[in-house]
Amino acid sequence: QVQLVESGGGLVQAGDSLRLSCAASGRELNVMGWFRQAPGKVREFVGSITWISGRTQFADSVKGRFTASRDHAKNTVYLQMNSLKPEDTAVYYCAAARALGQRVDDYSYWGQGTQVTVSS
Repeated sequence: QVQLVESGGGLVQAGDSLRLSCAASGRELNVMGWFRQAPGKVREFVGSITWISGRTQFADSVKGRFTASRDHAKNTVYLQMNSLKPEDTAVYYCAAARALGQRVDDYSYWGQGTQVTVSS
């Protein structure tokens, strides 16, 4: 089992930054992903990072604005979100998987989500 706990969401203005954290415990899986779900929309891939190499992938909608990092000592991954836009408003989830993927079904374990709201 893997337990994931997100934190760091909040209400910000367009152009601001936020950093989300995802603390992992339990069995270790190599890939940590970030997804988001806005009201009335499907959950979508945002980005991912691998524990071993730190390789990252991002959706086109956030490339150049979002970055990911990991801290092995804290078993925590981070999603740094810069230049936030109102369309970034959603509940953000972290998830764990054995291999790289961008589909919801690729990920076996999920956190509870954290709300990010960007006002215009």
